[in-house]
Amino acid sequence: MIIRMILILACSVSGYFIAYHNDWGFPKSLIGLFLGILIAVLVIQIEMAIRKMSLRVIFGGVAGMIIGLFIAFLLAYGLSFVSNIMEKQQVVPWIYALLTGVMGYLGLVLGSKKIEEFNFLAFHPAKESSEYRIMDTSVIIDGRIADICDTGFIDGIMIVPRFVLDELQYIADSSDSMKRTRGRRGLDILNRMQRSNGVTVEIVDQDFPKIKGVDAKLIALAKKMSGKIITNDFNLNKVAELQGIKILNVNELANALKPVVLPGEFMTVKIIKEGKEQGQGVAYLDDGTMIIVDNAQKYLSTNVEVLVTSVLQTTAGRMIFSELKGVSGDKKAFVNVKQ
Repeated sequence: MIIRMILILACSVSGYFIAYHNDWGFPKSLIGLFLGILIAVLVIQIEMAIRKMSLRVIFGGVAGMIIGLFIAFLLAYGLSFVSNIMEKQQVVPWIYALLTGVMGYLGLVLGSKKIEEFNFLAFHPAKESSEYRIMDTSVIIDGRIADICDTGFIDGIMIVPRFVLDELQYIADSSDSMKRTRGRRGLDILNRMQRSNGVTVEIVDQDFPKIKGVDAKLIALAKKMSGKIITNDFNLNKVAELQGIKILNVNELANALKPVVLPGEFMTVKIIKEGKEQGQGVAYLDDGTMIIVDNAQKYLSTNVEVLVTSVLQTTAGRMIFSELKGVSGDKKAFVNVKQ
């Protein structure tokens, strides 16, 4: 604000003295003062508009305008031969001004719009805005995103907003030992990802003071950057999808990579504990999937073989029906696989 006030003061004083020294006189010099203030306000408005643009767009606009002005210069140089035979020489400067304005405008607009198509950039080669992945707090604490990046399935620029980093810090400083452990785990995951060669982790200071809540700020940032949100938060996933934001859900990826179980297959599981219903036993697959086996309560700490008879996909997860085999005859059972 102080710098802007200095700019307004400098432009207004300059406008006044420019008009005064051109023999406008005192009353008319006030017009120069107001023109200086107007120019300063216009410059501030342009600065505020440019601040919202990415550095890539600014670079493309400036480069395009320079090329456009160079083309205008070449055209003007060619027209200089024609101007010698024109009857009204006073229109020649206006033709030059027209060429400069048109070509400069075209270069500025086309350069800022088409810069994304170039495969070379000084900062991040060949990265388009759609390759920005914005991580939320939950997916950082979860930690699986670091393993995914290490495998090379996700690359590009991983964005960590400052307000997400502040939330992680707040959780890490919590008096609750469980929350404190989760927060510190999230910070360790970020440090690990910064050392990874597969992705680039950037901390952005963009904030939205008028927007309350980290989830709402993430959606606003994704809209502004045309990026994708990486999360495992079900509610954030649904709200973002309603607003047209692309979501990369780690839980959905994990479910998609679960082993496919087909009817007629055998699987061997170990009954770990009793189920909620009478006679049920509970086991777990290697990926953490919980298996509920009927009539297996008496086989605690025992490996049992199950024959899959049918598979039913529901909104709550997969239900795999099977027959208990290899224990004491052909006892009927079913396996309910939950997400």
